[in-house]
Amino acid sequence: MSFVKGGIATAILGAGMILGTSAYASEGYVGIAMPTKSSARWISDGESMVKLFEDEGYKVDLQYAEDEIPNQLAQIENMIVKGVDVLVIAAIDGTTLSNALENANAAGIEVIAYDRLIKNSPYVSYYATFDNFQVGVQQAKSLVSGLEERFGNGPYNVELFGGSPDDNNAYFFYNGAMSILQPMIDAGKINIVSAQQGMDTVGTLRWDGSVAQARMDNLLSTYYTQKTLHGVLSPYDGLSIGILSSLKGVGYGSGGMKMPIVTGQDAELPSIKSIVAGEQYSTIFKDTRVLADVTVGMVQAVLNDVTPQINDTETYDNGYKVVPSFLLEPVAVDVSDWEEVLVGSGYYQSNQVK
Repeated sequence: MSFVKGGIATAILGAGMILGTSAYASEGYVGIAMPTKSSARWISDGESMVKLFEDEGYKVDLQYAEDEIPNQLAQIENMIVKGVDVLVIAAIDGTTLSNALENANAAGIEVIAYDRLIKNSPYVSYYATFDNFQVGVQQAKSLVSGLEERFGNGPYNVELFGGSPDDNNAYFFYNGAMSILQPMIDAGKINIVSAQQGMDTVGTLRWDGSVAQARMDNLLSTYYTQKTLHGVLSPYDGLSIGILSSLKGVGYGSGGMKMPIVTGQDAELPSIKSIVAGEQYSTIFKDTRVLADVTVGMVQAVLNDVTPQINDTETYDNGYKVVPSFLLEPVAVDVSDWEEVLVGSGYYQSNQVK
């Protein structure tokens, strides 16, 4: 059962396109720094922005750092030297860019943080992202719904996974999820058998699926030789696939052992196929086309000395200031409505999944 339906996804797409309209003069040079090509979503983000910017007449420099912080720093510094007018940065580590952003500011270059907040710098002009706390809330609600559906009234044995501790979003995802799960843990409805809680314990550096799989292997061999695991809070599809591989490796999903409820995020194609196959239970769809369009609208406004449209001035304190932000609504997706949401919005074609 999804908690935001597909019709809303279409409405969000329409709203995003309004924000990115070419109401401004379209000239300028935009540098886009993306973290990695190892995740399909970042490839989609980059390609969407390049197309939108080039369609509006902008020159674009898109770089991927392959999750290497020195690479991203060098790429950003190179863009500054090339004379870009605006930097759009999805940071690998949001705490490492202070010097680069100081250099950008000295060169008169505006900086927009893209989906990951840049910390410890006063030189971040705006932030375009999704409502990341709500992502965690939706993941937890989906987890609980799946537990009730598959395993009855409980109590349930659950393990928690967090995102990368150097990504500010990971804390919002985790805290959003725990706002739903912690009362159930306190009431004894959910048991964290390993007792492993908190981002300092359950975080997964660089969102690495192999690290998540290794940790799941360890949890299963240490705590679940005599107990049944019912659910796993996973904040990202790339982790979910690794977790599922570990679960299947010890027999879950076959021979009468029900697959635990496993959540996810980003609606990556392998996870959608896994959901259709009855393995992963759910994911969170964050339409990167809309985020890209909102970001293009921000850049156009900045280059034309107009204040961009924002809808949040309270949530994202980067250590120097609260960064004015535009938050988009995430959409929970499961087997009941993946086609309505993802195919219906044109994000995937049905034959890509089936």
